[in-house]
Amino acid sequence: MLAVLAAFAASWLTLGGLLKRRHVLPMDHPNARSLHATPTPRIGGLGIMAGVIVAGLWLADAALLPILLGATALAGLSLADDVRGLPVYVRFLAHFVAAAACLLTLGLSGWSLLAGTLAVVWMTNLYNFMDGADGLAGGMAVIGFGALALAAWLGDAPVLAAFCAAPAAAALAFLRFNFPPARLFMGDAGSIPLGFMAATLGILGARQGVWPWAFPLIVFSPFIVDATATLARRASRGEKVWRAHRSHYYQRVVLLGASHRQLAVAAWGLMLAMAALGFLLRSFPQQATALLILSAAIYLLIFFAIDRRWRLARNEV
Repeated sequence: MLAVLAAFAASWLTLGGLLKRRHVLPMDHPNARSLHATPTPRIGGLGIMAGVIVAGLWLADAALLPILLGATALAGLSLADDVRGLPVYVRFLAHFVAAAACLLTLGLSGWSLLAGTLAVVWMTNLYNFMDGADGLAGGMAVIGFGALALAAWLGDAPVLAAFCAAPAAAALAFLRFNFPPARLFMGDAGSIPLGFMAATLGILGARQGVWPWAFPLIVFSPFIVDATATLARRASRGEKVWRAHRSHYYQRVVLLGASHRQLAVAAWGLMLAMAALGFLLRSFPQQATALLILSAAIYLLIFFAIDRRWRLARNEV
C-alpha cells in the first residue's frame, strides 16, 4: 500500500514541479492531425514513470525487474523522441528488443516468444496511437491497471498487485492535470511504457495463473479494438498506416461534435464495463466464449453507430 501511495505522490510532485517550468518544456503544437487547439506540454509521462519507478524500487521484486527495466528504457528513448524526434526504425527496433528481452527473462521461448514479442510491440504502439484526447489514455491506465491490481490481489499475488496498482495511482495523479481541458499531455514517454507494461504484466499474470489469458485482453480492449480496427480499415484502403491521422473512432466522436470531457466520461464508462466483463470471465472461465462474443457485439454496435453518424455528417448516405 505504501508503494502505491508513493507512486501517486511521486507523480503528483513531479508534474507539479515540471509545470512551474512550462516555458522550457517540449510542447505539442496543434496541426491538421490533432484534436487540441493550443500548444500543450507533453511531459505527463515523466510523472507517471516517476511513480512507477519509485514503486518498483520500493517493492524490489526480482520477477518484476525485467518489466520495470524495459518500461524505464522505453520511457527514456521516448522522451528523446518527444524532445528531438527519432527515426521510426530506431523506435521500432527498441520496442522489439525491449519486448523480446523482457519475455525471455519471463521464461518464454520458441513460437510463444515470437508471438508474445509481436503482441507486446503492438500493445506498446497502440497505446501511443490512442493517446490523442484529454483524459483518454490516463483513464485507461487508471482503470486498466487498477483492474489488473485487483485481480492480482484476489489471486493472492500481493506484490504483483502492488506493482500493477503503481501505474494506476501515478496515472490518477496525472489526470489531475490532464482532465479536460488538459494542462499537459502524456507524450510518448508515458504512452509507450504504459502499453509495454499492460502487455508484459498481462503475460506475467497469465503465466503465473493469476488470471486467464483473455482477462487483460478484455480489460484493455477499449484501446486494442479501436486501434486494431482503425489500422485494418486504413490498410484495406491502401493508406500509410504509420502516419498520423484522425480516423480512430474516439477521434471521430470529437470531430462529430462531442467535447473532450464528454468523450472521456463515455470512454471511462466503456472501460469500466469491459473491466467488469473481465472479472466475470475470471470468475466463470467456462463462459469465456460467450463473454468474448458479448464484448465483440458491444463494440460492433458502438462502431456501427459512430460510422452511421459519420456518413450522415459527410452526406455519404
